[in-house]
Amino acid sequence: MNDQIGMEETNAPKSSVRAKIQAMGGFLTNMVIPNIGAFIAWGILTALFIETGWMPNEDLAAMVDPTITYLLPLLLAYTGGRLVGGQRGAVMGSIGAMGLIIGADIPMFLGAMIVGPLGGLIIKQFDRLIEDKVRAGFEMLVNNFSLGIIGFFLMILSYTIIGPVIESANNGLTVAIEALVETGYLPLLSLLNEPAKVLFLNNVIDQGIYYPLGFQQSADLGQSIYFTVASNPGPGLGLLLAFTFFGTKTARRTAPGAIIIHFFGGIHELYFPYVLMRPLTLLGMIAGAMSGIATFQFFDAGLVAGPSPGSIFAYLGLTPPGNFVGIISGVVIATIVSFVVTSLILKFTKGPEDQEKDNLTESMKKSKAMKAEGKQAFAPSEEKDVKTVNKISFACDAGAGSSALGATTFRKKLKKENINDIEVKHFRIEDVPTDSDIIVVHKNLLDRARLTFEDKEIITIENYIGDPKLDDLIEKLKEK
Repeated sequence: MNDQIGMEETNAPKSSVRAKIQAMGGFLTNMVIPNIGAFIAWGILTALFIETGWMPNEDLAAMVDPTITYLLPLLLAYTGGRLVGGQRGAVMGSIGAMGLIIGADIPMFLGAMIVGPLGGLIIKQFDRLIEDKVRAGFEMLVNNFSLGIIGFFLMILSYTIIGPVIESANNGLTVAIEALVETGYLPLLSLLNEPAKVLFLNNVIDQGIYYPLGFQQSADLGQSIYFTVASNPGPGLGLLLAFTFFGTKTARRTAPGAIIIHFFGGIHELYFPYVLMRPLTLLGMIAGAMSGIATFQFFDAGLVAGPSPGSIFAYLGLTPPGNFVGIISGVVIATIVSFVVTSLILKFTKGPEDQEKDNLTESMKKSKAMKAEGKQAFAPSEEKDVKTVNKISFACDAGAGSSALGATTFRKKLKKENINDIEVKHFRIEDVPTDSDIIVVHKNLLDRARLTFEDKEIITIENYIGDPKLDDLIEKLKEK
């Protein structure tokens, strides 16, 4: 069986570099998006109560700096650590992030997005290393002290080495982009942004580069143009309007619906298939984005936080006092320029309507495939056999005491029976993975488990280490 799996992995197509970058962008998105509400809350706090805000208030404005310095980086680190290493990874990432925060003079967003997942990875690898090596009954002791000791060293490492390195890199990147701002060449970033967005690398660009720089600048100035560099909904609106008026039958029929979702819903991926269908229209996107950035620069306009999703409503909601003319002008001008350039391209390169219809269909398929490729870049190649048991989760109220003891004991019993291909772990009952095949809980927790896992096989026991039902489960697994 192992040979067969190895053969499947060998023959499986390797993910492209683009797909792996997409996957990284997806990971960044999963780290940032759950915390967007906190960033928006900070943006509203800034827009209202700082000295140049709508309702200046020195007492309430005192919350602005601690929020961006401590809360927001810690949330990013916690989420990143949890994505990699579960709850223990979340705690480890947060511990490491404190070393960055205390040792830096800037908001450590980039650092938190690195150290959070790093902490999760470290504790995950440690847990794998000691799996099956901890004596029954000592699980909680080992878990707590290992997390504390390794977290201590990660905090020191973050403070002395990782933080200064990241701060230097951040400062270098900031200087490079600020040089573009000072020389008036910031619109040139559109030459990189727009092609990358169509390849579904928009998350890498926005969440990985412009958001951290934007929040850093916004903390100092109360606004930042970086939030608008890659998120302006104007270029996409202009492109879709051009397809609405000058596209062929299929494009004219589908583009208006895409406009609503793109411009008002903020889902920019809706226009990507149209660009893929007519690659020359990328010139219209670049021209529109450049003109929008130039307009924002002219009016010295910016947003107080990252507009996610990139909807016109998010743009207006995050516009600080005195910036509405500049922000609206930047969106409108980007729309007009993109519309004019794209319309000319469509008018002078129009092909047969049937071919255009086929091209749009193929482009939509290609667009979906490209996005799916990014999501699956690091997914295992073989399909899971739903008839087999691959994961057994022991759960208790806190996920640290009795369930840890039960999982350790059961795992050793499986090993004695030469059953080595079943993953056995312990969790807090609300944190049990959804891909668990069997969930083991104390009988008093059955109703609580059923609230979340109605379709799972749940085994109730009275004793986590010597219950007859666990012995019966061992026998059933031996038969399979």
